Amino acid sequence: MLLAQRRICPPGSRTRTAVTTTILLAFFCCVFAVPALAQQLAGPQPAPLPPPIQAPVDRPYPGVVGLQVSAQDVTHRVLEVRETVPVHPGEMTLLYPQWIPGTHSPTGPISEIAGIEITANGERVPWVRDRVNVYAFHVDVPAGVSALGVKFDYLTPLRPDQGRITFSSEILDLSWNTVLLYPAGHFSRDITFAPSLLLPDGWHFATALSTQSQDGDVVRFKDTSLNTLVDSPLYAGVNYRRLDLSSGPDNRVFLDVFADSPKDLDVTPEELQLHRNLVAQAQKLFHSHHYAHYDFLLSLSGTVGFAGLEHHQSSEDGTSANYFTDWAAGVGERDLLGHEYTHSWNGKFRRPADLWTPNFNVPMQDDLLWVYEGLTEYWGYVLTARAGMRTPSETRDLIARIAANFEASPGRDWRPLVDTTNQPTISQRRPVTWPSWLRGEDYYMEGLLVWLDADTKIRQLSGGRKSLDDFAREFYGIDNGSYVTRTYTFQDIVSALNKVQPYDWAHFLRTRIYELHPQTPLGGITRGGYRLAYTDTAPAWMKASGAFQFSADLSTSLGFIVGADGSLGSVWWNSPAFKAGMTPGMRIFAVNGTAFSVAALREAILKAEKTTAPIKFLVQRGGKFQTIHINYHGGLRYPELVRVAGTPDLLDKILAPK
Repeated sequence: MLLAQRRICPPGSRTRTAVTTTILLAFFCCVFAVPALAQQLAGPQPAPLPPPIQAPVDRPYPGVVGLQVSAQDVTHRVLEVRETVPVHPGEMTLLYPQWIPGTHSPTGPISEIAGIEITANGERVPWVRDRVNVYAFHVDVPAGVSALGVKFDYLTPLRPDQGRITFSSEILDLSWNTVLLYPAGHFSRDITFAPSLLLPDGWHFATALSTQSQDGDVVRFKDTSLNTLVDSPLYAGVNYRRLDLSSGPDNRVFLDVFADSPKDLDVTPEELQLHRNLVAQAQKLFHSHHYAHYDFLLSLSGTVGFAGLEHHQSSEDGTSANYFTDWAAGVGERDLLGHEYTHSWNGKFRRPADLWTPNFNVPMQDDLLWVYEGLTEYWGYVLTARAGMRTPSETRDLIARIAANFEASPGRDWRPLVDTTNQPTISQRRPVTWPSWLRGEDYYMEGLLVWLDADTKIRQLSGGRKSLDDFAREFYGIDNGSYVTRTYTFQDIVSALNKVQPYDWAHFLRTRIYELHPQTPLGGITRGGYRLAYTDTAPAWMKASGAFQFSADLSTSLGFIVGADGSLGSVWWNSPAFKAGMTPGMRIFAVNGTAFSVAALREAILKAEKTTAPIKFLVQRGGKFQTIHINYHGGLRYPELVRVAGTPDLLDKILAPK
């Protein structure tokens, strides 16, 4: 560059000083101007992110956070929150719980809190929401202030499209994580709360929390750690009944039932005994428990939404109002209590190491949900059968439906099971359009089939001397009476299985969970002495359900689910309906020229078995009508398990009561 500059200066045209000055100017242009120009040409640069939220440390938070919640605004279904937070002057951050145990995703309902007001010595103190983490609120505590007053309203959903209904004129499902802010920088177990609740006049309540006092409608609970508080929901309501399910004085278990109507609380002695059997069978399986007392919090309602959320010493359970009064209709959902009860051992006492977090705003990692949820689903089915809450035949029918769904769903062609453990975070548990292709949270049901496979394998290898029951006792039966969570890893699972029955369990699990495995996992069914088959006849329990009368699940035949008004729900990818052009959201108006009804559709499918003519549908999509022909002649195809003669009946032994 400098040499070039000298060549273009004619001799005698400039002095040596001028030439030197030119060279220096060129040098400075090269060093400073060119990078500045390059930066302009590259476009804008990112603004710096705000400082990260203070990481939690395992040290006690000084003082006790007072929490008062009023549930008296039943008309608007608003929960009014008041907190007193001990503080020191200076900057601090308050957090609204984001990652909620049991949901496996950042689902804390931050959008439903309003009216936030923070005060110190009666004066308003400004707060600023973090620009990146919307669950964090920054406060500059003035000098001389030892406590902040915090108040806000939690606006519970009023319609199902806003979220699950948790508050009605008869029932309240109070999750404490929805009605509190807590100081950042500490483990949740190191922050102490003093909670209290103002109930509507005349309402009853139930919770695993210990009550300190009750004065009319004001209930005060004993001081407790934040993690225990969030892990101890409260149900309240007008119509309430408490049923004792205890298997003995050392294992106190209760069923706390809240209903829309007093008549829904009627329980027959036989139904009560079945629920007691569930508790007894769980004790025989795990040989331990990890609670002072356990409360099934059960809502029976047509308004408050379905619930199934695990906690260490209780569970949030919600189902239809006729749970007791039309017992025969509820076979399909009857494993709810068995599933959530199992979580007291698997998920709460024993928990995947990367699912345990120090507070409720540290992200969870879900890759062992096939154990946390899949094994729990398996034990939920098994315990429900062993208790007599489902017959072995009903249980086999439901297992057949699970297997048949995977036969009809091609998502396993591209997505390994372990990746479905990311689904709660990916979809935030919102409905998706093509679940059979996307795969939903298959770690539940496919996990069940994998653990059935493992159970039958142990029984086969040991000649019937060992089973997955031995794994349950080995892995979950430790530290009887302890409430302290014990975490585990993949290798811990493998080691415990090998202790029960030596085998290459790491390979067994990796090929089924972590590798692409398009084949339907039928090993547990076939090794259990059965095969998957199909029939035109629906089982009696299915016909007794309300869903059978008002909808049709044709996932294993035409490939869709349709409601009583002809509206299509799910359509299975690559099914006959899919290939003919049907999509979710369409509405069927006629089948083979006859006005649509569920019964008429089933009849048309049966008639098509005896003819070569396609089934003709008049459908509406948006504002347009069209006719769709489906050339299908395979029948209704209700899945069932058929006994294979001459094979060991391992599945029947698994479902038999202990």
